Amino acid sequence: MATLKTLVLGGYGNFGARICRALAGDAATRHHIALLVAGRDASRAQALANTLGHGAQGVVLDHQAPGLAATLREWGVDLVIHTAGPFQAQGYSVAQAAAEAGAHYIDLADGRRFVCDFPAALQAAFTAAGRTAIAGASTVPALSSAVIDHLCADWQCIDSIDICIAPAQRAPRGQATLAAVLSYCGLVIDVWQDGRWQPKRGWAQPTPVQFQRLQPRLGAVCDIPDLEIFPAHYKARDRVTFRAALEVGLAQRAFATLAALRHWGVLPHPEKVAWLMHHAGDALDFLGTPLGGMVVRVAGTGAQGQPRRRAWHIAADHDHGPEIPCMAAILLARQLAAGQPLPRGAHTSTSLLPLEAFAPEFAKWGMVTDVVEE
Repeated sequence: MATLKTLVLGGYGNFGARICRALAGDAATRHHIALLVAGRDASRAQALANTLGHGAQGVVLDHQAPGLAATLREWGVDLVIHTAGPFQAQGYSVAQAAAEAGAHYIDLADGRRFVCDFPAALQAAFTAAGRTAIAGASTVPALSSAVIDHLCADWQCIDSIDICIAPAQRAPRGQATLAAVLSYCGLVIDVWQDGRWQPKRGWAQPTPVQFQRLQPRLGAVCDIPDLEIFPAHYKARDRVTFRAALEVGLAQRAFATLAALRHWGVLPHPEKVAWLMHHAGDALDFLGTPLGGMVVRVAGTGAQGQPRRRAWHIAADHDHGPEIPCMAAILLARQLAAGQPLPRGAHTSTSLLPLEAFAPEFAKWGMVTDVVEE
């Protein structure tokens, strides 16, 4: 079996490093993957590569610099895993360079426009190259769609989908991720509700959310690809919502305040205070725990025409929650390394992975899942 030379862009970052460690530590595929840990800082890239072994190398790469396709060809890259967010403000230059270089491409993007517009923008390039490109290989929509596919496998129709992610306060978080979240704080978001598109403001008006193994939290609307993809993909008749629920209520209300300030025109660019919010979050860690999780609730009509309501919960303790956004990219990279086919062309990650594929990853980190009939 040929070796898959895999370049992880942002490879020593919060998510990139986790992906590098997983691919290097997997006995089944590590001999079929040659890792390049890529980023702007040579010393940090090589320092991580040194801990990985198995021939991993640190390389200096600025993905915004010209000539990226030529560099990828020169290094013989077969797969680019793009983790260098935020994606909300990015174009498709990295994916286009991968296609030109004849490489596969996977990213962890959660930007709504970035992911939803990705297939149309890149389909021709990757089809011509005979390669696969997948956007949003992360918690959403890769895991969220896998959960819905599992919960509603034999249903006649789906009425509503309600998703909430609840990160642990003390879990490691990146400033770039925070900047991405703040970029739509207070902006109007189109949400499918009552069978039509309705405007909601990001991070405003938090409401209570119940979890199986976590204390109730306040959750606020966030702008993610699922909000646009799922109403059509699942023909959801009533609504599709997504909320994020921070563990410390004070932090949740701080986001709601920023949303109000933007709405009033006082703070037009909340993402510019990401560094301040990042350090303020550190100061609140003593109020939190290492326990985070997620819930996906669905309602609709079952196989025999009966009303159904089901929920899938996951609880991640010991600050392991940030492993979840990395799992889909890891699983897809392993498939490519094992020679298992993925659809050619450009796609979102929606329904590309079954829920059972995630089960060994959940077990590895001691995560507990529950399916509840509600």
